[in-house]
Amino acid sequence: MLELAKNAEANPSHAQQQNSAAPSIWRNRSFMLVFSSYSLSLLGNTFHSIALNLWVLQTTGSAKLMSVVLITHLVISMLFGSFAGTIADRTDRRTLMWVTDIVRFVLVAAIAVLIFLPNVPFIYVVLLTGLVAFAGVSRTPAFQASLIEIVGKEQLTKAVGAISISDNIIRISGFALGGIAVAAFGGAFAIAIDAATFLLSGILLLLAGKFPYAAVRDDAKPKTSFKEDLTAGFRYVWHDPFAKGVIILLPLVMFFFLSTFMLIQVMAVQVWQAKPFVFGLMEACIPLGYVIGSILIMRFNTRLKSRGKWIIGSMILMGPVFIAISLLSSAAVALPLILLVGFLFSFSTTIIFIALRVAIDPAMQGRVFGLIGALTSVAPPVGLAVFSTFSDIYGPAVIIAISGAAMLFIGLLAYSRMKSIREFN
Repeated sequence: MLELAKNAEANPSHAQQQNSAAPSIWRNRSFMLVFSSYSLSLLGNTFHSIALNLWVLQTTGSAKLMSVVLITHLVISMLFGSFAGTIADRTDRRTLMWVTDIVRFVLVAAIAVLIFLPNVPFIYVVLLTGLVAFAGVSRTPAFQASLIEIVGKEQLTKAVGAISISDNIIRISGFALGGIAVAAFGGAFAIAIDAATFLLSGILLLLAGKFPYAAVRDDAKPKTSFKEDLTAGFRYVWHDPFAKGVIILLPLVMFFFLSTFMLIQVMAVQVWQAKPFVFGLMEACIPLGYVIGSILIMRFNTRLKSRGKWIIGSMILMGPVFIAISLLSSAAVALPLILLVGFLFSFSTTIIFIALRVAIDPAMQGRVFGLIGALTSVAPPVGLAVFSTFSDIYGPAVIIAISGAAMLFIGLLAYSRMKSIREFN
């Protein structure tokens, strides 16, 4: 934070611009174009995932080959997240985003052609999928780190809230639309639509122009190597208490939350024997609770004090709620508690992403978000594997209760030990 103040003193005109009254995000042309680009890019990601997986199952009938595609995405996200974050901090972030969108357009269009042709070796599809995943990993930290450059600090909460809402809506609709497109038109056509979303996303970024609050780069500053910048990112996270706390806490939240929700679904089928309609309502409760939480965070932006306590407090509360769910005997009775979990999850994650953009040096945000992306991409699959294994042995209710107790313990530990997060305002 001291470094940020020095930068503001060295560049007073930029500091004044940051502190001036920022326009509403809905009147910010750059934000609207980037927001639309992000939504299209995310739609393309979800659309591509389900369309390609369904095509593999329909044409080969092999769950093993489908898992190869999933593992390819996972490994690339895990291995290259930090590298992608370093690239985002060394280059113009807007340029990196539109270039990766155009690259994905070309690669996904090539995949569409390959699966349209007969007898194409599956390894070619896997290789192109890996390149698409790498381009996507390169884009994510650039987008996350550039948000403060687009809206400034004053409108940051509303921008993050709007993106969180869009994220939930598009992930749900993207999977549904992808499945419908594959069923109606076939895999090649569905993936061609996916390619078009990346092209449109790149065009919108080009139209957005220079980001209003982007820092002016100091060309007189000594240039450092990629290796030095990569190492500096890890060093920054290690020595900055807030960044270190988030790097630990956020993957843990993802690990327990997503894995536990998967077990709630298992419990709904095996124990509660929920009817399809109730099961559908249960599936909708998490995103609905998340959207409600994001709207409230946007609405009470300036009045929301002690945000660090909201982050950790919502994580602490999820523990007892999970324990309560494990003790219930009906899916219908569990619906309000599942909605509450989605609401609490919104507060424990959305506010973290707002806080990161405020507390972390803008020059380091790409590297921090890249590392977070790598860790959070690994945590859910590992959690699903561990939780499902123990669920088969002891039953889902027992594991859900243990998970709730673990979240309660970790939350209380974080409150007592992570002062930098607890006292964030």
